[in-house]
Amino acid sequence: MSIGLRIESNESTGFLNDGLHCSFTMAGITWGQIFPHLVSNRLLVNGEVKEKLLTMPDPIAIIVRAKQNNIGPGMLTLEDLDALENDSTSSPKVETVANGSSQIGRTIAPISDNEPIAPLYRNNLPDWQREDFPLDAVECSLDMQVHYDITGNSITEGKMADISNAFNDRLQILGKLIVANSKLPRKPMEIARLNAEKSRFQARDNLAVAIGMVNEPRHSKNGHLMFSLEDASGEMKCILMDKRNEGQSGESRISIEAGLMPDDVIGVSGTFSQTGDMFYIDDLHFPLQHRHDKTHAEQGVSVAFLSDIHVGSKTFLLAQWHKMIKWFNEDPLAKTIKYLVLSGDCVDGVGIYPGQENELAIKDLFEQYSEFARLLELLPDWVECIMLPGNHDAVRPAEPQPTLEPEIQQDYNSTIFVGNPCDFSLHGVKLLSYHGKSIDDFVAGLRTVTYEDPVEAMRMMLRRRHLAPQWGGKTPLSPEPEDGLVIREVPDIFVTGHVHGHAAIDFKGTTLVCSSTWQDQTSYQRMLGFQPKPCMLTIVNLGTHKNISIPFA
Repeated sequence: MSIGLRIESNESTGFLNDGLHCSFTMAGITWGQIFPHLVSNRLLVNGEVKEKLLTMPDPIAIIVRAKQNNIGPGMLTLEDLDALENDSTSSPKVETVANGSSQIGRTIAPISDNEPIAPLYRNNLPDWQREDFPLDAVECSLDMQVHYDITGNSITEGKMADISNAFNDRLQILGKLIVANSKLPRKPMEIARLNAEKSRFQARDNLAVAIGMVNEPRHSKNGHLMFSLEDASGEMKCILMDKRNEGQSGESRISIEAGLMPDDVIGVSGTFSQTGDMFYIDDLHFPLQHRHDKTHAEQGVSVAFLSDIHVGSKTFLLAQWHKMIKWFNEDPLAKTIKYLVLSGDCVDGVGIYPGQENELAIKDLFEQYSEFARLLELLPDWVECIMLPGNHDAVRPAEPQPTLEPEIQQDYNSTIFVGNPCDFSLHGVKLLSYHGKSIDDFVAGLRTVTYEDPVEAMRMMLRRRHLAPQWGGKTPLSPEPEDGLVIREVPDIFVTGHVHGHAAIDFKGTTLVCSSTWQDQTSYQRMLGFQPKPCMLTIVNLGTHKNISIPFA
């Protein structure tokens, strides 16, 4: 699927070094720019509200005001818009583009420099309450249980039978989750049977339901979403109409705006056309499940998260690391941290991309790992490190990835090594840690996902209950007989890294953590104009689920 990508610039046209042509147009703000702000603020709109937003000079500022006035989650009405528009005391205008103009397309990495936000911290650290982080780490012992790790369990031979088994396993598991978690209007049928009985399902009062895998998703010129749906028995052509003027909402609206990923497993309900060659979708069904009750650990110790340390790179932030080590040994909040989860790319690696040797301070791979082991030894004794690999590490690139080899592990005295992804529990609280390489595929494939907001990719993963659905994309996949990237149970805490961003939010009962990097802006990021958010230590208490982020940059 070809998606038009826009990168902000002060020039009218430009080229990236990889040959991708970027066109910049002076035009009004588009719905594609407005919709992600509505989604992030959990607001729904009908056709009239959408048309009015498109005519406003600064609709994104209106959405910000809605949040400040405690409007939502729910429908944003015309009355709300009138009140917000007339509110002269609301927040200042939000500019959508650095130079004051609006442009067509979506931003995946702005070229303009980000303005640093001064955190409102006393003594340069966030305030925290002792009752939110009640227990010191020295008062409890290690309690970790691994539920899934590919290490030692990879049995694929890379044959066509393995690929077929992996897809069949995915379809079977996610199909059951769709049936369990979605309000299907009737029991799903095999696609071959639906095709054979099309005439039964051509009336609006007799909906057909199918569950299958998405092939070749694309948007038509009119904005409709078109794709093929396939199961083990057959295939049918589907279309989801863009009914924005009819108040379309829910998963159908989200999918129209964002699109679908190749190899997504979804359910569809609808009817066949009179000719029987097209299935008109009434509604989409995903395996998403809300986590209504978080698991609270009896012992309220904390877990901290980091990723993408990139030791060995010239842009590794050594001074800031020592600043964090000092904090770990002196601050009362640090004494509550029992676990430190490191979600991949702890070293920069060797030969990962062309010209990398020019950006390495340590050019030997094993010396990079030895140096990182030395840096971890500076942490206090009460901290247990849990380390998984990423795409820069010395493991196979295909996911799921096994853990690091024993000759690398031998330099580490008190580190627990796991694969990527890893599904585990700490004191009964379920965590899913994934490096996040597939975020690249979500950014390329879905209109509403950007590198500036990688948490949206995490939401999409939970919605699909799969970490990397697309076969043959930017993320290499290992065809295991059991698909190890299916999210079989919704975690209490879901953590990724890879994109060098930072966030900690709640989504439908799950705490989403995008782990911060410990690397400054690289030359490649500078070319794209992407500004990382380094040196933020995210801490979540396992008993209270309160979270806080500590800046060290």
